Amino acid sequence: MTTEQTAVSLARDQYAKPLVVALASGCAVAVLLGVYARLHHPTHYALDVAGFSSPLYAKAWLTTAAAVFAVVQLVTGYRITRGAAAAWMPALHRWSGRIAILLTVPVIVHCIYALGFGTYSARVLAHSVLGCVFYGAFVAKMLSLVQRDKMPKWVLPVLGGVVFVSLIALWATSALWLFATKGVHS
Repeated sequence: MTTEQTAVSLARDQYAKPLVVALASGCAVAVLLGVYARLHHPTHYALDVAGFSSPLYAKAWLTTAAAVFAVVQLVTGYRITRGAAAAWMPALHRWSGRIAILLTVPVIVHCIYALGFGTYSARVLAHSVLGCVFYGAFVAKMLSLVQRDKMPKWVLPVLGGVVFVSLIALWATSALWLFATKGVHS
């Protein structure tokens, strides 16, 4: 084995374990959410948020706001990884992500406890799976972020991309569907 091959092998070993731990943890969260939501007997008790006409619209607007913050995440993350970010952009990136996740918390609580893991239509099944993927990818990204000095540079953008795509797909299978079928109102 040459010195160059040894260096590549050591670099792989350096990030292999933290990466596997992050990905395995994310997968475990996704599976546990799905299993719990499927086995949990839905209460059909709706989360009522003041100012909205129904719990579905509360969830739709919270998810829409989270999707907007996710777009901010995408733009700022792209600029940061390209080295073209202003000094304030990393802070905007972090805070937009925090706000996006916080906006999704009442939504997932309602989805899991009131509705469970739905399988009665392709849209609802896709939405249920995407919810699990979203939170699993988020956990994997956060664990990778903690170990970022031990990770290759591509890990955070890829996991961030999975978080972004799954959130936008969640929005499309819920809020966009509701707005398209029932109308846009609060």
